[in-house]
Amino acid sequence: MSRHAPSPDAAAKDGSEGGGPTKDTNPPAASKPRMTVPRFRARKRGEPLVCLTAYTYPMARLLDPLCDLLLVGDSLAMVVHGLDSTVPLDLDLLLAHARAVRRGAETALMVVDLPFGSYEASPTQAFETACRVMKETGAQAVKLEGGTAQAATVRFLVDRGIPVMGHVGLRPQSVHLYGGYGAHGRNREDWQPIIDDAYAVADAGAFGVVVEGVAEPLAREITEALAVPVIGIGASAACDGQVLVIDDMLGMFDRAPKFVKRYAALGDEITRAVSAYAEDVRARRFPGPDQTYGLKDDGGRS
Repeated sequence: MSRHAPSPDAAAKDGSEGGGPTKDTNPPAASKPRMTVPRFRARKRGEPLVCLTAYTYPMARLLDPLCDLLLVGDSLAMVVHGLDSTVPLDLDLLLAHARAVRRGAETALMVVDLPFGSYEASPTQAFETACRVMKETGAQAVKLEGGTAQAATVRFLVDRGIPVMGHVGLRPQSVHLYGGYGAHGRNREDWQPIIDDAYAVADAGAFGVVVEGVAEPLAREITEALAVPVIGIGASAACDGQVLVIDDMLGMFDRAPKFVKRYAALGDEITRAVSAYAEDVRARRFPGPDQTYGLKDDGGRS
């Protein structure tokens, strides 16, 4: 999943005299049972499923109590690493992010994208990649793009114990084939291949299907037709759940896709905070007495 438009991990301080950064070793205890693939699937036509991307431990820890699913999406190629598309993403880089997210995800279902070039050649290649993802990150499922062309691969993985989420409609890993990130299915004569793709991956055993960047009536029809949850992104409020790229909905970038609703403007807040810090440093107002250490033997500040 891509954001379609062009942060270091935070560390807590332990309050010791050294003041150095330390890892937070006491995350909050889980307040709800962990979401599982069967429980997720059972939410079809139930309470809408809340899904977001996560790429780092601090963000996963914040999102986990509020979300049903956290997706370590290949969109991190663009959002975190500044690449032009999701296509160049390296599997090892994705795995590093997924391991960090798993340390912060206690209750949400954790799903990891299979990056471009890591699964398309054959079901065997997909199985080898998915095994690495599951074993090295602790993820509960993988997501792959494609419909009828990937149905045999979905079945191959599911038959071997790997839960799979499908992804149809706009497929960002095929951006060069499409020539861009435009919405799909805006003419009714274009609907059938997308519907066929959704049916194909669901019938092959996918426990859910992401439908991205399609006309609202088409997304509604697919949701009503499939027996598994349909998660929309740029689709329809009638879907069984929604997913967005976290950085887009938090307003970290000047531009975002049409289908994104910004719930904050953190990019502006960061700019204001760093500007204030820079002014304090240049004026020698920071660090002040509250941020410095005196000598203990002369009664100074500890």
